[in-house]
Amino acid sequence: MSTGLDKEKKQELISEFRVHEEDTGSPEIQVAILTHRINELAQHVRSHKEDHASRRGLLTMVGKRTALLQYLARKDRGRYRRLIERLGLRK
Repeated sequence: MSTGLDKEKKQELISEFRVHEEDTGSPEIQVAILTHRINELAQHVRSHKEDHASRRGLLTMVGKRTALLQYLARKDRGRYRRLIERLGLRK
């Protein structure tokens, strides 16, 4: 299993979700990166049920993502809706 997010995947997510050409840290990019990391860690936690430290890290990341999504929903509802649709969140 790979540890963390490799450089190529991170660059791919940044280029896919950036708002403008020089963008490297908009809420969309942060949420996309967190979502990727959450999905990877969720797989690990499913197979290692007693790894409570990783479970806690997963919950922390989910909380950060929720806060970023709430911020985006407050600031620009259209960007928020497009982002959750692209990432497949909020079924």
